[in-house]
Amino acid sequence: MIFSLLPQECDSVPNSHSVRLKYSALLIAWLVSLPGCASNQYQYGTAAKYHVSQELAARTDVQIERGRPQVVIDSLGWVWGIPDKILLWDRRVLNHRIDEDTEAALAEYLACNELSSVKVRLNQYRPGDDWKRLAANKAVAPGWRYTVGALSILGETVFPGRVFGADHYNPYSNTIHLYSNAPAIALHEAGHAKDYAYRKWKGTYAFSRVLPVLPLVQEAIATSDALSYMKAHHGLKAQQEGYELLYPAYGSYIGREMTRFLPAGQLVGLLGGHVAGRWRSWRLEKESADAHERFHYQQQLSSDAGELRSGAPGEPAPEHTAQQEQSNL
Repeated sequence: MIFSLLPQECDSVPNSHSVRLKYSALLIAWLVSLPGCASNQYQYGTAAKYHVSQELAARTDVQIERGRPQVVIDSLGWVWGIPDKILLWDRRVLNHRIDEDTEAALAEYLACNELSSVKVRLNQYRPGDDWKRLAANKAVAPGWRYTVGALSILGETVFPGRVFGADHYNPYSNTIHLYSNAPAIALHEAGHAKDYAYRKWKGTYAFSRVLPVLPLVQEAIATSDALSYMKAHHGLKAQQEGYELLYPAYGSYIGREMTRFLPAGQLVGLLGGHVAGRWRSWRLEKESADAHERFHYQQQLSSDAGELRSGAPGEPAPEHTAQQEQSNL
């Protein structure tokens, strides 16, 4: 570097430790701000703006499919998911038992956003159909489908998600693979599907995740979309769960970027995500309580004003009192 040729200016050059700290601080700030706030008005997706494969849409006659319960296999998958349960501090993560509420929340999201060509596999292993979906997905260029896309399907085939699973969206087959019984995680993966539906160059967009920082952008888009949707369609508790689950998950991606400069970056990002998520959850509850209190206060003011206009309870109206006094005279 040119700085090595200028020893008299060394004091003005930031050392590597300072650069690491500044970069890490920037990523942590990104964690709090980028996916942070659910928008006040949710932006629904429309099929007219999507780039989809008609051939793939024709194959998606049944949009959501569920794998048959397999006690031994699902138990192995549950054990394999223990680290993720601990890291995200939620026993529903990778529990391989997805209930009807999570399925209904996901189905409603897909319908509201007109994502009719997206396949959802709830704890299901069907590699044969995934290979056919890969071939039918003409919305992704063949050069991407039959190289990186084929490798992604091969990985799902050799390492079945029912054992070695991780919730994910595969853009090459336009399929959501879900193994966690958490609506927030399901909506996050559906948010990826919505994001990719808008993209014309889907293969390039998918492959860009191998580059530094760019995965954070895609994860932020899906996280913000899921949180905004939950604000529009779900109650307070579900929204709080969304922050408490999706922020730590996003923090883990931040941590991976931080490990380039900070050895313990993965842990720092994850813990930062937990802190930020729980702070957002607490603030959401406080805002809800304050709004509830203001509502009751305004109701009380309206009630008091009405009583003043009609006279105090139990006392005769002024006109009636004057008539009584006249008759007594």
